[in-house]
Amino acid sequence: MKVVILAGGFGTRLSEETAVRPKPMVEVGGRPILWHIMKIYSHYGFKDFVILGGYKVDYIRNYFLNYRGKQTDYTIDLKSGHVEWLRGINEDWTVTVLDTGSESLTGGRIKRAKDYIGNETFCLTYGDGVSDINISKLVESHKASDCWCTLTAVTQPGRYGALRLDDKSSHVMAFREKGEVDGGLINGGFFVCEPEVLDLIDDDSTTWENEPMERMVKMDKLGYYHHQGYWQSMDSLRDRMVLESKWADNPPWKVWND
Repeated sequence: MKVVILAGGFGTRLSEETAVRPKPMVEVGGRPILWHIMKIYSHYGFKDFVILGGYKVDYIRNYFLNYRGKQTDYTIDLKSGHVEWLRGINEDWTVTVLDTGSESLTGGRIKRAKDYIGNETFCLTYGDGVSDINISKLVESHKASDCWCTLTAVTQPGRYGALRLDDKSSHVMAFREKGEVDGGLINGGFFVCEPEVLDLIDDDSTTWENEPMERMVKMDKLGYYHHQGYWQSMDSLRDRMVLESKWADNPPWKVWND
């Protein structure tokens, strides 16, 4: 199952960092937060990634093109270009990096990846949030439902979109993005989607959190998985500082062992 990660936005609320690199490449503990997200998924056996780049996508491309050289020792024959790697690396990932356009909105980015996603169930998340969520249980919950998309509902007050949930059916009854006084359960990303959701996205100007989700709510095809553990997005410099402090002292989202 592929893991699709949205990584193309401008990250304007983290402009101190994103003036030189895309937000998913802002580091926590010396590693891009994108790497942390990928480590979470790979811990549960999901290792085929599709990165939806846009703003400063070359930064992401270069990171993965040079990934092995930065992680391990090597000997290079400068004349022939042959490289002998002196030790291996831990990440047995397949990574596809796509340029989905600097101006595309979240839905448009996903739509542009249709040919790479294929006609199969896929995971989807944002490139700026970490959690100790059990991805395997999330996928099991989705497969047990009749929904086209299952989002992860997490607790976070304030500046995010509020959800109204049906406890009996595990379906989302209403979705409202970024109200000023919202609290309670919110959309934390970490979606599992059926390929049918791609047909609900009109074009590059479509926001994933608006029309497609609203259509699924009306069709009773948007479900939720309630995660009661740790979740934190990196939406501001303060958020990054929170994550840095957590990383220095037993980070709760570090579910992997290496």
